Amino acid sequence: MSLNVETARGPVVKTSGWRELWSKEDWWAIWIGLGIVLAGCALFWGGANLRWLAVLPPRWTAFSQVTADLAANWPRYVTQFVFWLAAFSTALTALGYKAREFIPAFAFLYLAALVVFIVGQWDSAVYYNLEPPLIALFAGLVIANTVGLPRWLDAGFRVEFYVKTGIVLLGATVPFSLIVLAGPVAILQASIVSIVTFLVIFWVGVKLGLDRRLAATLGVGGAVCGVSAAIAVAGAIGAKKEDAPIAITAVILWAIVMIFVLPLAARGLHLPTGVAGAWIGTSEFADAAGIAAAQAYGGYAGHVDGIAGTSEQAIQAFTLMKVVGRDVWIGIWAFVLAIVATTRWEAKTAGSRPDAGEIWRRFPKFVFGFLIASLLITAVTASYSLADYNKIAVPGLIAPIKDLRTWAFIFCFLSIGLTTRFKDLAAAGRAPLLAFSSGVVVNVALGFVLSVYVFGSHWATLGQ
Repeated sequence: MSLNVETARGPVVKTSGWRELWSKEDWWAIWIGLGIVLAGCALFWGGANLRWLAVLPPRWTAFSQVTADLAANWPRYVTQFVFWLAAFSTALTALGYKAREFIPAFAFLYLAALVVFIVGQWDSAVYYNLEPPLIALFAGLVIANTVGLPRWLDAGFRVEFYVKTGIVLLGATVPFSLIVLAGPVAILQASIVSIVTFLVIFWVGVKLGLDRRLAATLGVGGAVCGVSAAIAVAGAIGAKKEDAPIAITAVILWAIVMIFVLPLAARGLHLPTGVAGAWIGTSEFADAAGIAAAQAYGGYAGHVDGIAGTSEQAIQAFTLMKVVGRDVWIGIWAFVLAIVATTRWEAKTAGSRPDAGEIWRRFPKFVFGFLIASLLITAVTASYSLADYNKIAVPGLIAPIKDLRTWAFIFCFLSIGLTTRFKDLAAAGRAPLLAFSSGVVVNVALGFVLSVYVFGSHWATLGQ
């Protein structure tokens, strides 16, 4: 996969204090996501909503229905495109990118996302549970590895930025009371998996002759949240320039595999949606891939006999496990391994000097956006009964935000597929992939035991 540190995280800009609020990708994801949530709340209070902006193609059986929708709603699609373009290009310009490179690339991405939605709304696709995220990923992989695309289009494929924005919007659909209820279980389960997975990958990597810094980067990439964790830890421990891209390659390869394997395995076992969502959250290696897998499994609810629960339970359980549970370990691992690198490993190649502030610097700030969005929606709808919440708040406030969230995720899934070139995967060699794969086996097995047997009753009744 042609992904390097700069494309994953943006230009390296040293910032401190208040400047971080407009010079870090995480914060821009928060501003965009919370801006949408606040606008939705303001319109809801005034008796209106975001529905006009949150346009989606309708379900269709004959293509004439698609053309009719585009003819009737093209001003809404154009306005939505301009909105996303303005939001993302403003942020990326502040982060040091060139808007003139991003604008044409994002125009292509938006049109591709629209096509994905249209295909995903086809009755035949719905019947076979071909969710738009899976269609986006598969289509991107096919295009990237057959006809290919010009490299200049990569400027629009901002994988992490889109998924962070989507996760902030996801907070609006996860009640804060649910976070409080499931948080301790999610953190405990995530902590067990994170520590065990890291130790296995690191031990196997060292046994295979890998440098300890590469083994540590691989270990954290598998133990936490993939791309972000690998980059954060590589910088904290003074890893070689190529170590982070090697870890990212392994993460993306297995993340793509697990998008298909985990939902199918859970379906074969007829797991409740909440349990499957927790297993996916424990076993996936990237936020975007996990959301795609959880959403795909959630689509089985009500369509496949023997699968209990709701589609939202799958997304909520995944989010609590991955975002609330595992992602917060980024800063902890970066801090701990920086100490190990500077005190135990060779001094001449030591990592950055550790200090307690490392945890804050490496903490995924977009998690705050997720929590704040959840709090805002919870506060706005606190006076509603459950019946009124479902009748009034869901269609008027929650549903439009959820649809805009889906657009952000489709941008992300397409970007993953369109930047994954399998011919580049072999460049990292066998040893790093073998070490990471050993962690995959442990991760999936341990996650299954914890999600199904140890905490199964908790996840099966999530939100009830």
